[in-house]
Amino acid sequence: MNDPFLGSLAYLRSYSGKLKNGASVYNATKDQEERVTRILEMHANKRREINEVYAGEIAALGGMKTLSTGDTLCLKSRPLLLEPPTFPEPVVSATIEPRTKADHQRLFAALERFMAEDPTFKVVQDPMTGQTLVRGMGELHLEIIMDRLFREFGVQARLGRPQVAYKETITQAAEGEGKFIRQVGGKGQYGHCLIKIEPIERGKGFQFVNNLKSGLIPAEFISEIERGIREAMEAGLVAGFSVTDVKATLLDSSYHEVDSVAIAYKIAGSLAFKEAGNQANPVILEPIMKLEIVTPDEYVGGLVGDINARRGRIEAMELKGSSRVIRAFVPLSEMFGYATVLRTITQGRGSFSLEFFRYEPTPPDVQEEIKARIEGRIPFSEVRR
Repeated sequence: MNDPFLGSLAYLRSYSGKLKNGASVYNATKDQEERVTRILEMHANKRREINEVYAGEIAALGGMKTLSTGDTLCLKSRPLLLEPPTFPEPVVSATIEPRTKADHQRLFAALERFMAEDPTFKVVQDPMTGQTLVRGMGELHLEIIMDRLFREFGVQARLGRPQVAYKETITQAAEGEGKFIRQVGGKGQYGHCLIKIEPIERGKGFQFVNNLKSGLIPAEFISEIERGIREAMEAGLVAGFSVTDVKATLLDSSYHEVDSVAIAYKIAGSLAFKEAGNQANPVILEPIMKLEIVTPDEYVGGLVGDINARRGRIEAMELKGSSRVIRAFVPLSEMFGYATVLRTITQGRGSFSLEFFRYEPTPPDVQEEIKARIEGRIPFSEVRR
């Protein structure tokens, strides 16, 4: 985290042994060594410098340049790598821009610091518009980032309307052939491949399998075919969202002694994926959230009806003291502004929490609305986000 007086602070927990001020520690995650210059015992917004940290204690290190969330520190003579925590991918994105030119450099410096301390926060550039996008786990997450920008760095920025981070996938196996043959400046370019794509378990990302006979084409062209497939996946099949949970198998290829070049095989891989993808019944995936509501019993009926109207499904209801706990799964696109709705239904007596669960295919009518927004056939305000 960033401290206005001490700069970067890294919180740690000691699992065994002890850590002394001035000691050299080995970052097993990054394979780097660094010297500890400051150890702090933290009490809310107060801190006290200490010389040692023992097993079971929590402290903060000041001035560490290479540490990031999930790193393991140990002795280089006794390396040990603890299993790092897993973080979900961001599910909401929004454009961000500084209010003045003077804030431009400070804005991006602050965003880089936030990314270093929060693995669920990402900053990327939209390849189509060139705009800067911030991605997080929800509306509240991005609102907190905006508040911290002003409070800790004095940067004023404009945040666009939050958008759901949709993805795409395929639902059946298909084959596609890509062939790129062209003459450029008197020299030929040749690339060719045949691939099969098939869906894999949700959350597995992308798998590439080479089933070519050894020596059929040079090995460097195989990696170019894979690169072309990956680039085509980023461009999407339905509405321009990146494709995930796909296994691609390279079945066949051919080679020209004179004209075969790497870029041609990359383009051929991209063409083959697009051809196969369009036959594999592609669909749009949307993030599904775990919703937990705590409310007085008399408001349960209204809340259940509202969840059903948001395409949610109730998983469980139980008593917790004098309150009722409702657990459900709801699409993130239906949950924007839910805090206000909950306050209205429960007269300010209910509370809720949202946690990412997984991606699931959108219903056909919702997919058509998303495509219509992307293609500009209906106004943005008339469709789900």
